[in-house]
Amino acid sequence: MTQLDTRSVHAGRDDLTALGVHVPPIDLSTTYPLPGVERGGASYDQLALGNGPGGGSLVYQRLWNPNVARLEEALAELEHCDGAVAFGSGMAALSACLLATVAADRPHVVGVRPLYGGSDHLLSTGLLGTAVSWVSPGDIADAIQPDTGLVLVETPANPTVELVDIADAVRQANGVPVLVDNTFATPVLQQPALQGATLVLHSATKYLGGHGDVMGGVVAANTEWTARLRQVRALTGGLLHPLAAYELHRGLQTLPVRIRAQQASAAKVADWLSTHPAVDKVFYPGLPECDPLGLVGRQQAGPGAVLAFTTSGGYEVAARVAASLRLITHAVSLGGVDTLIQHPAGLTHRLVAEHAKPDAGLLRLSIGLEDPEDLTNDLTQALS
Repeated sequence: MTQLDTRSVHAGRDDLTALGVHVPPIDLSTTYPLPGVERGGASYDQLALGNGPGGGSLVYQRLWNPNVARLEEALAELEHCDGAVAFGSGMAALSACLLATVAADRPHVVGVRPLYGGSDHLLSTGLLGTAVSWVSPGDIADAIQPDTGLVLVETPANPTVELVDIADAVRQANGVPVLVDNTFATPVLQQPALQGATLVLHSATKYLGGHGDVMGGVVAANTEWTARLRQVRALTGGLLHPLAAYELHRGLQTLPVRIRAQQASAAKVADWLSTHPAVDKVFYPGLPECDPLGLVGRQQAGPGAVLAFTTSGGYEVAARVAASLRLITHAVSLGGVDTLIQHPAGLTHRLVAEHAKPDAGLLRLSIGLEDPEDLTNDLTQALS
């Protein structure tokens, strides 16, 4: 089997030579000519049930699109899953997973905090008919109920980049599907399905796209879950636009190169921050104290490119630092080629329950492709 770097370039493109093209063509059709009422109806049935088009008509973009299918094929291959389903955003992807559990009459979810603030808020509201039990990683087994349909884990977690042992979470779940949000690690550093996870979620807006100019979400899973999620997408209309799918598929080609370069810079910035007198604590899996289970090198190939730190002086100082940076952009999101900083408690995690909010003095950094010395110089003037 070819290596991940090679598959990142070629996955979902194996048929291009036979088609006589070098890059995937973009198909923006919203509807497709039907071969006849009977055959068109049969195709519609297959697609609406979450199956592929087979040899039938594509019928309608909400049900199937070639560019979306190429992205799904590529990500499934990188994540070692049977298939994948792409959505208009990461939250749309998570919503589809929750709707599928409710439809299966198993609406209880075990959530392991910390999670991305949007995920936390969606579960806490119960908006989609779910009920959540919040636990720490070691207490998953005790929270499982007869109607538990999903265990939700994010590792590295947003925003403190804490690591969760996926294999142990799967063991504790005892057959209940485990969904792992793999946005921070990407398949370059971690493949949760190899640890037993049933579903692997990505906010593709982040590292998969990699340039801050396209939104999307993808869930990689086994054949059964892929069909269920396709059906949810077909019926709720949470589709990914073909042009976005093209851009995300293209982003996979440079994903390993970007991740490794950003990770190398993040390690240098984390080391530098850990010695700065104005910094209380640095959260980065590459620091020994932040990986007590030794998961880096065992579960995760590297520590990644996201880090967080707390400042001496709490919220007032953190807010001042974020506003004082000149090179680093003060903005939410992560995973792009430029470095971003944000205050989770006041922004992405603003709606999380008070007792579960990140520290008011915590800032999260997503390291881009700049020279790390330029980043530390900017942090120096902001921290002083």
